[in-house]
Amino acid sequence: MMKRLLIALASVSIAICCASAQAQLRIEISGVGSNQIPIAIAGFADENIAPQQVSAIIKADLDRSGYFKIIDTGNTMSETTAIKFSDWKARGAFDLVVGSVQRLADGRFDVRYRLLDVSKQTQLSGFALTDSADHTRLTAHKIADDIYEKLTGVPGDFATRLSYVTQAGREYKLQVADSDGENVHDALRSNEPIISPAWSPDGTKVAYVSFENRKPVVYVQNLVTRERTVVANYKGNNSAPAWSPDGSRLAVALTLSGSTQIYLVSASGGDLHRLTNSSGIDTEPRFSPDGQSIYFTSDRSGGPQIYKMSVAGGSAQRLTFKSDYNISPRISPDGKTLAFISRREGQYQLYVLDLATSQELRLSDSSSDDTPSFSPNGRYIMYATKSGGRGTLAVVSIDGSVKHQLTTQVGDIREPTWGPFMK
Repeated sequence: MMKRLLIALASVSIAICCASAQAQLRIEISGVGSNQIPIAIAGFADENIAPQQVSAIIKADLDRSGYFKIIDTGNTMSETTAIKFSDWKARGAFDLVVGSVQRLADGRFDVRYRLLDVSKQTQLSGFALTDSADHTRLTAHKIADDIYEKLTGVPGDFATRLSYVTQAGREYKLQVADSDGENVHDALRSNEPIISPAWSPDGTKVAYVSFENRKPVVYVQNLVTRERTVVANYKGNNSAPAWSPDGSRLAVALTLSGSTQIYLVSASGGDLHRLTNSSGIDTEPRFSPDGQSIYFTSDRSGGPQIYKMSVAGGSAQRLTFKSDYNISPRISPDGKTLAFISRREGQYQLYVLDLATSQELRLSDSSSDDTPSFSPNGRYIMYATKSGGRGTLAVVSIDGSVKHQLTTQVGDIREPTWGPFMK
């Protein structure tokens, strides 16, 4: 009954690689929000001297979010340009973005920007960022984040990163990319399966399961130093790592006692503590945002359902009832919404459950969805699905209105996880 949660054992062949990957993710937008904000984004003055066109990245970020209607200005405007607001109001713009790029003597780039309210003829925000040439994209994402937050009231997540697994033939890659699918790097390459990547709360590490030692073993890899640590290599299977909010512990699923149960382990390995104790299979743990509870999948009621229990132990509360097959629990950053995969009429689809009202909403119309992951601002969910017989990634807003798909030119892509806000 839980065969979609299990994977066959494999054998060894692995290499760590830090070179940039050739193929980027391709994004196809298929849905937008019902109430879009009309915004004009001018070309930044002298931005052609930078490695990346800042204004183009900002436009693409806001367009992809689904909540903005981009009005093409057709011209370049710096933050010091005199603005004739009546012209922009006549063109239907609510807001206007202007800015400039300057190369400093030390080779870094100084990027300045202003966000203007066209109707009130006032500045809503603006700042300058100075960084190295290879961080030009990040600078643009940070500006897009600021615009998104000032106009929607919700923090933007364009400056965050994604992690996912690709497979082409017998080669598996654990890859890390910017939120727009650009700047892809390989964290790990292997001839054996890699599954269940999970970001640390500070965004510097990724936990995952590798089959390189002829069994599933949980590793933590530092993305800065490239150092790997074995966190769980106990007797039997070691799987499904999930970080505690403070980054000190991982919840993992182990077959140490025979059946799969959930344990807590130190993020550096050791200090093992058993959490669940049922006669069935307990797996796919996820911490609540406050770190006090664990959400997990269990077949203790006869088929896979989602439960919640205290990290201090005790009884478990069943949360899903409207299908005989519900797996892959993910809790929103505010703790109010549960995302999961449900099988209904033979279709595996993405659902969300309002934990206060018990109201469900189906967010996907595909038939083979898997491994959802909330964006750090809680407004979107990324998940694995299939298109044209190949594994792809999809993103949908929690109200179902905004949708886009991420694909690669070669192979399958799966097991997505959205990284945290970077501090």
